[in-house]
Amino acid sequence: MTEEITREKWLLSRRQFLKGAALAGTGAALAKAGIFDLTPARAQGTTHFLPGPTADYQVYTMCEMCVWRCGVVAKVRNGVVEKLDGNPNHPHSLGNLCARGQSGLMMTYDPDRVLAPLMRVGERGSGRFRQATWDEALDFTAEQMLRIKDTYGPQAMVFSSTHNLSQPLFENLLNAYGSPNYGTQRSLCFNAMVTAHLLTYGIQEPARRYDGMKYIILTGRNLMEGISTSETRQLMQVISEGAHVVVLDPRFTKTAAKAGEWLPIKPGMDLAFHLALINVIVSENLYDRNFVNNYTVGFDELAESVKPYTPRWAAELTEIPEATIYRIAHEFAAAAPFAFAHPNWRTSNFVNSFQTERAVAVLNALIGICPEQGDCIFPEEDHVGLGSPPQPAYPRISAQRLDGVPWKYPLVPLKLGVFQEIRDNILTGQPYQARGWFFSRQNPIMSLPDQAKTIQAFEKLEFIVSVDIILNDSSWYADVILPEATYLERYDPVLAVGNRVFIRQPVVESLGEARSALWIYRELGRRLGLQDFFQYVDEEDYIRQQIAPFGVTLEHLKQVGYFDVPREKKSGERTWDTPSGKVEIASETLRRAGFSAVPVWEAPPEPPAGRFYLLTGKVGQHTQFATQNNAYLTEVDYHTHDLWMHPSSAAERGIRDGDRVRVVSDVGEVEITVWVTEGIRPDCVYMAPGFGHTSRGLKKAYGRGANASRVHVTYTDPVSGGQALTQTFVTVEKA
Repeated sequence: MTEEITREKWLLSRRQFLKGAALAGTGAALAKAGIFDLTPARAQGTTHFLPGPTADYQVYTMCEMCVWRCGVVAKVRNGVVEKLDGNPNHPHSLGNLCARGQSGLMMTYDPDRVLAPLMRVGERGSGRFRQATWDEALDFTAEQMLRIKDTYGPQAMVFSSTHNLSQPLFENLLNAYGSPNYGTQRSLCFNAMVTAHLLTYGIQEPARRYDGMKYIILTGRNLMEGISTSETRQLMQVISEGAHVVVLDPRFTKTAAKAGEWLPIKPGMDLAFHLALINVIVSENLYDRNFVNNYTVGFDELAESVKPYTPRWAAELTEIPEATIYRIAHEFAAAAPFAFAHPNWRTSNFVNSFQTERAVAVLNALIGICPEQGDCIFPEEDHVGLGSPPQPAYPRISAQRLDGVPWKYPLVPLKLGVFQEIRDNILTGQPYQARGWFFSRQNPIMSLPDQAKTIQAFEKLEFIVSVDIILNDSSWYADVILPEATYLERYDPVLAVGNRVFIRQPVVESLGEARSALWIYRELGRRLGLQDFFQYVDEEDYIRQQIAPFGVTLEHLKQVGYFDVPREKKSGERTWDTPSGKVEIASETLRRAGFSAVPVWEAPPEPPAGRFYLLTGKVGQHTQFATQNNAYLTEVDYHTHDLWMHPSSAAERGIRDGDRVRVVSDVGEVEITVWVTEGIRPDCVYMAPGFGHTSRGLKKAYGRGANASRVHVTYTDPVSGGQALTQTFVTVEKA
């Protein structure tokens, strides 16, 4: 097909969609509305039927509305998903789903979905595409990628993706292609947390145990809105049982509302608070002497280093009373071993966030609350022994990475990277010029700070290809869009959670011509001459090779949704995957790299007079930048796309609740509606991420709210490579 088509010709409006759905909620009704042809056929191999009128059958699968990947029971009637429930056999859902999880069916039935391959025919960023066949789109993509490889070398192609089950296949493609340039969202989120815990304990993210907990410190971790279903439920349970939860956050979040104590700390001063806790616990001998003496290294150096960091010193910086800091230190230590300081999640706040995370890790070590080898939320390596298709070794890569790892950021793990640095070096052309970008399930134009720079980087490239289910803001600039099936329509690699292996499988047939990532990467790999790296016949064959070591059939796995593997017994010896084999309160790795071996105070910058700290953070209704077009979620996201502002700050500027205001930083400006609330410090304003979409292919999300990335300034933590989002300072005035 070569005819140019507009969005209106191949996508239908929400009104059409809702009209069709209202007819009966069946495949026949939707087909009558002209949306798609969906015959009432159940997913292959699924034979678990439900009695009664609510559904014909149910299918076990996994959610993909966030990275927590809860277990899902999908209920289907006449070939259409009618309801999603939590799988009681999955430890992340335990029979529950959050609002985002329950809205997941609207990702499948979004009338703005891309249902066929698209190829650009207008200027880059014009949004003018024509529909193409899969052969045409894949052939052209392979042709361009091979041209770039042959002309400039494989390093001239950038690859980027978010955390998802098909990510290993995406990484397989980029490694086989030979590019060192891989960008993930991690440096925009949790680089500081992961790097700090790797250097302290040798694990990426420590698991948390809530049973019996009496005292928990959350440093900006908003579990009631940045929902991890099982952990949020566990936190709610221990609060109901009387646990004392301390929340450090400049904003009165839903988690702060449920906590025993909210401390509206001055932004960037979390480090001072935790150093003061360490000071009290060390100087007053409140630490676990047995654990510290037998299982840690560097305590004496820490004890000497923290002497200046008294509660009085921290009180002036944090604006938390000295007596409060002193009391919390004593309460926290007294509650051990039924206490912990949460390692947090999105720690991309200030350039001192790595030191904050190191202080949190060391604080837990002092009271003997230490994760051991294997006690990790997301293990880096497969820990149950899954099988995999055979493949040759990857080609040797000699080119430097564009993100500065390790030549500029020696301690950042290779799989984390520094995403914002890739964008910046596309613009500078150093140490070489990138020519192409392949991104999957990612939206760099919305997620990276300083959106204008990201658009400039896109305009410098010769070729851009996207794999996604919708025409997001970055795909709007692509040359080729390869439509992926939604998680309710496809297989992905299986996932091990603890000693239980779960399947994601099709619940209904794919709409249009959308295909799974397993199919897309195999077909593209074949055209790139990399077929030996994708040795599976189809998606089911790939999964059969994964589960082959366990003697489990795919048919059984599809029917039950999971299988158990034997749990290895831990040895009696406590070990950590660090150079010393112990918990490293003082890290020689840090010292050799030129950084302090123990947590030390690093003063963050503060806004000049007349400017505010710009806060960011999750809301319970949306996941990052991906769900603002979801028809169910947009019905309940009130105030999520407004600017939070304190009444005193608003009054000084003559601003009233509901006014339109202009938010200006050093790199850009946005116009947004203000919500005047006492739930934020007077020196701060807050914008939720994910709004202000500019792709006209997202009819519900387009132009709704404002995009914070237009005003975020790029600052990078030199140790972890994390982006310092809260280090952006803005002015606010009536529009």
